[in-house]
Amino acid sequence: MSPVLDIAAPHADRLARLLAGREGLAGIFADTRRRLSARLDEAALEDWAAGGLALLEVNAGASCLLAYWRASLELAPRRGDELGEMAMRAAALCREAGGKAAAATLDAFVRIEPRLAGTQESDIWWRALLTLARAAPDCVERVAERAEKLMLPGHVAAFADFIDAGLKAAGRDRATRRAFFALEDRLAQAMGARIGAGPGFAELEAELKTVLTALWGTVPNLQPLAIVGRETGPRANIAGPVIRLPEAVPGMAGEPSRRLYLASAVHASSHLAFGNPRFPVRKFKPVQIALATLVEDARIEALAMRRYPGLRRLWAPYHDATPEDGPTVAALLKRVARGLFDPTYADPDALVGKAQALFASAGDLDDPALSLGIGTRLANDIGQRRLRFDARGHVAQPAYRDDGLGLWDFSDIDPEVTDAVELMVEAARIERREAEDGKEDEPSREPAGRARPKLAGGEGTVVATYPEWDAAAGIERPDWTTVREMVPAVGDARVLTRALDRAAPVRARIARLVKAAKVGRTARLKRQAEGHDLDIDAAIEAAIARRAGEVPDLRVFRSTALLQRDLAVLVLVDVSQSTRERLADGSSVLDIEKLAVAMLAEALEKLGDDFALLAFASNGRGDVRATSVKGFSETYDAEAAARLAGLSSGLSTRLGTALRHAGAQIARVRSFRKLILVLTDGEPSDIDAASGDLVADARRVVLQLRGQGIDTFGVTLDPAGVGSGPAIFGKANAIPVRRVEDLPMRLSELYFRLARR
Repeated sequence: MSPVLDIAAPHADRLARLLAGREGLAGIFADTRRRLSARLDEAALEDWAAGGLALLEVNAGASCLLAYWRASLELAPRRGDELGEMAMRAAALCREAGGKAAAATLDAFVRIEPRLAGTQESDIWWRALLTLARAAPDCVERVAERAEKLMLPGHVAAFADFIDAGLKAAGRDRATRRAFFALEDRLAQAMGARIGAGPGFAELEAELKTVLTALWGTVPNLQPLAIVGRETGPRANIAGPVIRLPEAVPGMAGEPSRRLYLASAVHASSHLAFGNPRFPVRKFKPVQIALATLVEDARIEALAMRRYPGLRRLWAPYHDATPEDGPTVAALLKRVARGLFDPTYADPDALVGKAQALFASAGDLDDPALSLGIGTRLANDIGQRRLRFDARGHVAQPAYRDDGLGLWDFSDIDPEVTDAVELMVEAARIERREAEDGKEDEPSREPAGRARPKLAGGEGTVVATYPEWDAAAGIERPDWTTVREMVPAVGDARVLTRALDRAAPVRARIARLVKAAKVGRTARLKRQAEGHDLDIDAAIEAAIARRAGEVPDLRVFRSTALLQRDLAVLVLVDVSQSTRERLADGSSVLDIEKLAVAMLAEALEKLGDDFALLAFASNGRGDVRATSVKGFSETYDAEAAARLAGLSSGLSTRLGTALRHAGAQIARVRSFRKLILVLTDGEPSDIDAASGDLVADARRVVLQLRGQGIDTFGVTLDPAGVGSGPAIFGKANAIPVRRVEDLPMRLSELYFRLARR
């Protein structure tokens, strides 16, 4: 028998004979074997050689063998007994993705191995990559090259979740898949930033709102800011009354993350509390903008600390700049920031001392103009010293401060400096949206997810994108669905009128029900003959009258009463394909829906309640269609009735996105009570998502809306009583309708019940 084929020979000897004819590999193998034999026992050395044979068997190639031997020498002191298993896993990966991917994975494993706690975590890492290799072999190298960013100590499970989420998000789209695993995709960047980070915005939002409300006496408008690939993480920013904070702080976890969020939120809210001027840019250069912003930050912090001296302890740890930080302008600005925050700080650079002197002699800190004046003088000094300011790379410092762009009006930039200022704005990586008149539009309150207007394209006008919850991955995919606003078709309102006339008894009963539902702010009534509490002032006056021998006024109680209506209602109507189904009398499900909505709309219009009617259907996540039948500012008249009559059936039911869009609309309305009534005949469904995933997303939106004070209720056509209405809206908030013909009455009964709460 040939010695090369002698399977009874030791694995190391067999491998040596197989490599004998390959001079370059044979020498490296012999040297590696010799060095490992000094560290490994005979059994471990045999396992190591068996791993090499496995790589040869799958034709992994020279680069993969060399990567294996390099990894073996590096890992032998810590994982000598696991080297053979490592090669077996690399061989399995090679079968799916090729030798180059296997070699890149072995090199990556050496780099991230110190972050893995033991064999179990190593297994998770290799299994995740093998899953990727089977589904997307062309992406393995991309992940291996970025392994250090994605594999943080103690977070191997998050790495595996990242792989699963990327495969699910991209589906069969190879380009999207490559972008995701190359960390060029926005969702991938956000997920990568959240690995090892936390608590983030979602966990801290309630705490931050409580603190800011206690400080300034008003409930703040906080919104999350997506992370878009910046390793340092985005800075907070201010847009009108809205404070946007990063979804997460990359690489920061535990108490340090919580403290940074608190420091950022308090700083940003101080701008709003002490006036947030909009400085005109005009001919200001980027270095002037940066320094004026820095001085303005110091001004509002000084005012805040004057009111609450304890805030100095919150911000002081972040002011740690020293002359040893380097000779760059960025480092110098950070030292200026420290000098303005701490008057006792002494710096050898004259610019810091000058900034401190100018700020101390400014006098009235209530005047924002001093920030422009001092900032301009300091910028001139930097210009005289020929120091180079990097507009593109500029990042606001210290880390808790916002990007500063909310202080500036960029609508009137001098053409000579436009390019330079745009570099600085681009560096801040913030998202703005433009109003139709060209001025910046302040973001509105959007309680169940961020909406971002887009350019029109295709059928309908694209008005917003919304996130969508992926229950399996445990993440909310940003800008995942697109809402298109459709031009409503005009139908024959006479058909609807005739249907209303035929249902006159029900129509009259609904009007009485709606009128009886009193919703509003409770008013306190004093000096009542009876009530639930004593009116202290009236009781004292009665006691005084008795002592004085006068007849006391016995109206010494307090009570409460609903004296006026204060309610906003948005009726969300499902017009998907299933509403086309015909009933025994020849009418369709959609016809009954129109009738029910028309009866409710008539009653609400007579009472003067704010209400809107919105219909929806979907054709995949990129085409969720919303048709406005009546807006909050419009009256329900013959034209609105014609638009209601013109609704037609078609497409699918992506309920979560429709709820987010409805929530964004009703959130803008000023009202004591806000209700969204959903009228649907089927389960959430769409052509590109499983029904269960859409149910979970809709349920999450309902909870988010509830947290913002918007009540959401569902009237579902569910003859068998087995639909997902209770799972989405909750048992108490869903009314299943067994017979379609009962829909008008059931919808109005629901309204009456809710309005009385």
